[in-house]
Amino acid sequence: MIRDITIGQFYPVDSPIHRLDARVKLTLTFLYIITLFMINSFAGYLFVILVLATVIQVSKVPIKFMLKGIKGIIIIILFTAFINLFMTKGEHVLWQWGFLSLTMEGIVLAAKMCIRLVLLIVGSSVLTLTTTPIQLTDGIEFMLRPFKKIGVPAHEIAMMMTIALRFIPTLLDETDKIMKAQQARGADFDSGNLMQKAKSLIPILVPLFISAFRRAEELAMAMEARCYHGDENRTRMNRMQIQKRDYSAFAMGILYLVAILGIRYATNTFGFLI
Repeated sequence: MIRDITIGQFYPVDSPIHRLDARVKLTLTFLYIITLFMINSFAGYLFVILVLATVIQVSKVPIKFMLKGIKGIIIIILFTAFINLFMTKGEHVLWQWGFLSLTMEGIVLAAKMCIRLVLLIVGSSVLTLTTTPIQLTDGIEFMLRPFKKIGVPAHEIAMMMTIALRFIPTLLDETDKIMKAQQARGADFDSGNLMQKAKSLIPILVPLFISAFRRAEELAMAMEARCYHGDENRTRMNRMQIQKRDYSAFAMGILYLVAILGIRYATNTFGFLI
């Protein structure tokens, strides 16, 4: 399951999505996340799925690789579905036992929440899979630049966010290696009750924290050896420039937002879209 987590990874292929400016991709990703919380019908989710499938196809990232990221959050999805299924009150009660009840409203809400989580993970993964860490750092720093006037360290925040994303795959690989090493010594992570499983994770977490601190120290020393001093007097080899394809992508994002607003209006006004 650890290898199935794809967030934070970069998929190196040449595609129109990869060539887009990082600032445009960040803006469109924020817009995409906001619209996911604006949708209140299955018709809206169907439209988003079609749009997202088209974007993934254009990005040339294999759909199987993209969907691998869902396996890493399957427990969160199942927990969300359980909570919404049995904790949602409604008029159409199908089953009830104690404080647990299964209603038609709960089934609809659980389905919508699961779809929203899957779309959130897959859509967010498109940003990191098609953007290099350096482009992502420059894009985040540019987006945070207005906050510099009130003392927000935009460059440092962007650098920390990018390093955190970059090290997710590295730490996952390290976790996988530690688990295999412990299993080779006879460790069992699958049997026992919940408390025993939690205790069995201690031999993994201790060396993982030590490895993470060691990597952080090595990275800090490497940055200091290259005279890194943050944003002060820093120059860039490649300057970001908005091109025609970026304006086209931004225009399509606006059309996407208009379509989402239209679907939401139709749902609230006519009620024929569930």
